[in-house]
Amino acid sequence: MAAPVSNTGEFERWLNDRLDSLEVDREVYGVYILGVLQEEESDEEKEDALQGILSAFLEEDNAEDVCKQIIKQWTDWRNRSAAKSDEDAEVQAIASMIEKQAQIVVKQKEVSEESKKRKEAVLAQYANVTDGEDEAEEEEPTNFTPNDKSLFKNTNVEEVLSRQRQKRDQARDDSQKKKEGDKMQREKDKLAKQDRKEKEKKRTQKGERKR
Repeated sequence: MAAPVSNTGEFERWLNDRLDSLEVDREVYGVYILGVLQEEESDEEKEDALQGILSAFLEEDNAEDVCKQIIKQWTDWRNRSAAKSDEDAEVQAIASMIEKQAQIVVKQKEVSEESKKRKEAVLAQYANVTDGEDEAEEEEPTNFTPNDKSLFKNTNVEEVLSRQRQKRDQARDDSQKKKEGDKMQREKDKLAKQDRKEKEKKRTQKGERKR
């Protein structure tokens, strides 16, 4: 499945204008068409799915022409967006690198300050130790801090990974439900179109018999 595109404003405006020119409900069919373009991998898959949608309100020849127009506009828009995204990604990479370097400097200062305080605390403990006390017992409290931090860090990583897995599973389920819903709607549209043709045919036959 192709990755969903989050910002399709320019293409959506063109698609809405095209559907308006065909006197088609943009609110209903625009969503179906955009979903097909985002989810299907190859142009052939897109074309098959789009023709299934367009055939609900267009004749076969017209549906094929409009389908090709939509795919061409989508491809052109994606190419323009990809070029712009590459530029944005380069700028973002530079900004991210600068930010990381700044964080490393700050972290080194924090670690140095923390280390200094720990040494001062240990020296203060040794200053108050009596000859009969064990020095290892005095150092023991300082050994728990790194372990506690490591445990906290590992727990956070597991929580983040779990949330990411849940998001991916949910996105996959939502996409499958949407595909099934789109397919059912296309079938309903085809049946409705066929029903209209049958009714029109019956009305024509009745008119001929009256003559």
